[in-house]
Formats: sequence, structure tokens, C-alpha cells
Amino acid sequence: MEPITIYHNGECSKCRGALEILQEQGIPHQVRWYIAEPLSKPEIIALLNKLHMQPSDLVRKSESLYKANYEGRNISEDEWITILTKNPILIERPVVEKGKKAVVARPPERIFEILS
Repeated sequence: MEPITIYHNGECSKCRGALEILQEQGIPHQVRWYIAEPLSKPEIIALLNKLHMQPSDLVRKSESLYKANYEGRNISEDEWITILTKNPILIERPVVEKGKKAVVARPPERIFEILS
């Protein structure tokens, strides 16, 4: 079985819900505490490719940091990658990755989309 990684923020109820699904289903996984251990540019690019998303699509627009510093600004997709590496709190969560697939698990049950 391919390894599963959950990009987790313990403060987030959706992250906790996704982690609970993995635990309840007995699915082996690793937890990446992406706030404490931010993703590098190559990691973000690889994850975006698996998600089939643009960097701006991965931005949590409900975060106060986004509203205060980025809302309404004309920011390129390349600039968003840099912003996300420096401000991991802006990454939409939770992201669950398995092999060549990944999903933003909102709602947490979306995990099942990549498990089969």
C-alpha cells in the first residue's frame, strides 16, 4: 500500500476529523505538521500537481492573514507559491496525499476519493 500523508493542523476541526477517519479505518498514515514544518517550494508544487490545483486555489481565503495582506491584490501563481511557503497557515486544510493523488479533505470524507 502506498503511504498516506495528512497535512495536519491540530487547531482545525476538519483536520481532526480527517485524522479520525484514518485512525478509525485503521489506515496507516503519517502526519505532517505543516505549520511547524512548512512545505518547501518543490513540495508545494508537487502537491499542487497531485491536487490538480493552481496555487491560488490552495489559499485559505477565510484566514485573517489573507484578508489583511492579500485580499484584492493581483498576485501571480508563482508569487502564491512563495507566499504559501512563508505563511503555511494560508494553505487550505486538511490535505491528504497518497501516491500520485491528493485531495483537500473538506469535508473529511473526501479522503475516500483517494483510498481506492
